Amino acid sequence: MRRLVTTLVTAVLAAGLTPAAHAGPPPVELRVASYNIHAGIGADDVFDVDRTAAAIAETGADVVALQEVDKHWGERSEYRSVIDELADRLDMHARFAPIYSHEPDESDQPRREYGTAVLSRFPIAEFTNHDLTRMSTQDGEEAEPEPMPGFAEVVVRARGALVHVYSTHLDYRGDPTVREIQVEETLDILDDAGPSRVLLGDFNAEPADPELAPLWTGLTDAFGAAGEGDGGTYPVDVPEKRIDYAAVSDTIDVRHAYVPDSELATTASDHRPVVADLTVPRR
Repeated sequence: MRRLVTTLVTAVLAAGLTPAAHAGPPPVELRVASYNIHAGIGADDVFDVDRTAAAIAETGADVVALQEVDKHWGERSEYRSVIDELADRLDMHARFAPIYSHEPDESDQPRREYGTAVLSRFPIAEFTNHDLTRMSTQDGEEAEPEPMPGFAEVVVRARGALVHVYSTHLDYRGDPTVREIQVEETLDILDDAGPSRVLLGDFNAEPADPELAPLWTGLTDAFGAAGEGDGGTYPVDVPEKRIDYAAVSDTIDVRHAYVPDSELATTASDHRPVVADLTVPRR
């Protein structure tokens, strides 16, 4: 029997079937970005979709989460569908998650919508527009926290890897109460997803702020792990705050993260994008 086992091992090694050959397919390299596009309005207060598209293209990201996205929303973006125009210019798949969806000013016009979105070079297998607790900006001082949509989730098929990617925009108010609720709800939603998860967005809080602490128990702040520079994203001209993020589950390795400082990155919105290079396991 010992001779038989030795013979088999010798044959396997001779055929090149070492243990490494059975380690499974190699992981997928994926570049992601989060970008609050300010509805396509730049630091000069000029609406320019072409400039926004160029700033996104410059990141080289495979998947991009967007915040403050207009779809026939109003005069500031000329009632155009910003997300559809970006998807067309960049030749990317798009999913849009409205926070607000209003009747049009005229009956023959499309609905007026505003929210978050995801662009992807890879096919999108699934899409969900989740609710988070929000205080509507449409109700003035009478706003009360309530469940509202606008937390986008897509499942991206990236060369054999299934990746759950989220685009979020947390409450902007100085009082962190609503953000605390949103963080708790976010973690509940992510817990129901697959092992490879990427949370992207404008969190309206800095990394050490207490309301974000629960996120870092289950996710890795990509810039904190492998960031280059100080990581400031807002305000766009001289960033003093790091409030835009890429955060990943423990199945994903972060190779590099940075905030661009090119002319486009410093003019196309009131935020700068944050970019992260990741390594994601295949199924």
